Amino acid sequence: MLETKDLILDKARQEDWRAMYRNVWSHPESAKYMMWSVTQREEDAPDRMRRTIEFQKSHDTYLVYCKADGEAIGFAGVEQTSPTVWEEAGICLGPDYVRRGFGRQILQCLMEYAQTLGAKEFVCCAREQNTASRGLITSMGFEQFEAETRVDERDGSSYIYLRYKTTLF
Repeated sequence: MLETKDLILDKARQEDWRAMYRNVWSHPESAKYMMWSVTQREEDAPDRMRRTIEFQKSHDTYLVYCKADGEAIGFAGVEQTSPTVWEEAGICLGPDYVRRGFGRQILQCLMEYAQTLGAKEFVCCAREQNTASRGLITSMGFEQFEAETRVDERDGSSYIYLRYKTTLF
């Protein structure tokens, strides 16, 4: 479990499927820049949560919970890409929870966590069109070091994938 001023990052619990469906998985705007597809039907959400729980067993990923009410409002994670480099593995908040400073809290928390695991450098990524994520990343001192054209597997559209890095002290 990881903690910020307003949030808790913790492993998923089956009973949170409804909150994740309502707050995140059912919203096209949440999936727009991510590598996952919207869950169209509420009855499919419990199975998605089971898959999430299974995935989290072997990955350093978490659901994001609002401390104020315990509600699951998003997800985030990190992965080690080399002995001293860690990368965010996606940060996603439901549309009702953006522009509240939560993204900044999550990114700072993930960076601090990676540092406790020996990270000297931290990498973030965003699609070029995702101005909100790019703004957050650059406001926290990250510098772009790579741009790559990729294809979205969901619809075949191409996009520019930007990678940023910062040194951890």
